[in-house]
Amino acid sequence: MVLSTATKTEVLIEALPYIQQYEQKTFVIKYGGAAMVDGELKEAFAQDVTLLKKIGIRIIIVHGGGKDITDIAGRLGIPSRFVDGQRYTDPAMMDVVQMVLGGKTNKDIVARINQHDGGAVGICGIDDGLLQARKLEEGGTDLGLVGEIVHVNTSFLDLLFTHEIMPVIAPLGVDDKGQVYNINADIAAGCIAEALKAEKLVYLSDVEGVMAKGTLVPSVDRAHAEMLMNEGVISSGMLPKIRSAFAALEAGVRKVHIIDGRVKHSLLLEIFTDEGVGTEVVH
Repeated sequence: MVLSTATKTEVLIEALPYIQQYEQKTFVIKYGGAAMVDGELKEAFAQDVTLLKKIGIRIIIVHGGGKDITDIAGRLGIPSRFVDGQRYTDPAMMDVVQMVLGGKTNKDIVARINQHDGGAVGICGIDDGLLQARKLEEGGTDLGLVGEIVHVNTSFLDLLFTHEIMPVIAPLGVDDKGQVYNINADIAAGCIAEALKAEKLVYLSDVEGVMAKGTLVPSVDRAHAEMLMNEGVISSGMLPKIRSAFAALEAGVRKVHIIDGRVKHSLLLEIFTDEGVGTEVVH
């Protein structure tokens, strides 16, 4: 599709107030799903986050990598086991998680962003105690070396921002004894956004947003979300996103967005247009 000059002008004019509003604000973006797999989508994401940084927005990326972990573990003969949809992480699997998330997956993202002069640096929650964690003990379900975050070292992130560096974070945590934990990327992104009181927390997912009876819910508050959860409309992989979204809002994050990472440049469309393309989670 070729846009007319008038249409291009309208798009730019519509974006202008948002660019002015978000300058020097912090966005935490959870990057996962198809957007991390498809070549064109990976390229579009790298372009989008570089553009956001170039106009003065402080960008933090927290990435997943479950597919890569499962693939590499399988090649090494290490079986993947899931409990209630969450990966059980024994010591052997923890080695794979650390190798894949903190290594190949992280550096592939960084390399692609830096091809566009994005100034990205790959780190993980172990670096400078960025994500201090403890073993997750919730609901009596044992997930092995899966952790929950108890503290975020925001001074480390502030140091990176001072030097105009875009952090790309692998969701690994560490406790005071040096034990490394696998952290759910959705929850890690939420905790980082909370600690920084970010302007926006954005989840790139493989769905359009929160769907009810086949229709996109453009905006949802806590009461509406609880009703949808009770009805089973919000379930499975959407649950940790919604729960961390409301925890983030309560902690001072201004707004949370759940958008379809399968759509090229959905990040820009959600942020710089009046209608957006996904679901916004609000107070």
